[in-house]
Amino acid sequence: METHATFQKSTQVEAPVLELIGKRKSRRAYADRSVSQGTIDSLFEAARWAPSSNNEQPWFYIYATKEQPELWNKLFEAVNPWNQLWAKEAPLLVLALARKTFHKNGKINQSARYDLGAANAFLSLQATEMGLNVHQMGGFYPEKAKELLNISDEYEPVVMMAIGYLGSEDQLPPELKARENAPRERHTREAFVMNKGF
Repeated sequence: METHATFQKSTQVEAPVLELIGKRKSRRAYADRSVSQGTIDSLFEAARWAPSSNNEQPWFYIYATKEQPELWNKLFEAVNPWNQLWAKEAPLLVLALARKTFHKNGKINQSARYDLGAANAFLSLQATEMGLNVHQMGGFYPEKAKELLNISDEYEPVVMMAIGYLGSEDQLPPELKARENAPRERHTREAFVMNKGF
């Protein structure tokens, strides 16, 4: 099979898309500003309306604000040290989990992680619309999260999210400051879209 070897990158939006998609960026600097319960409700309402296989909706979220220090600290403890450098300022932490099996028959749901990703995308775009920043992290310890939060084996911790209003890049460690204002880069469409078979 021939591989598609061209991986050019671009910082430009090269075809018309929703303004929200063009604006969304995963930043690391957070302002010292709480996220209201009403705003949090809107984020999860957006996730609720994501598509899923057989309308199973296999996503599950555990969240805490800094006003709930016991639960927030448990989520934070599950974040790896590199991400803790900046996530310590996030007013809202969210653990996104996938339910492994179908409710209707108990069989393995092969689409669960995919469907959770769709729900997270909806949540992220809603956050962007509301002036919030979402930074999703694969850099956390799923087993530690399960232990700290008493999560059953029915659920798989997939990603952690830091959410809040943007702060100043000056508050970041030097090794992260440069990344904060770097332009977003994406592979060009030609790198991953074909109008032919392999």
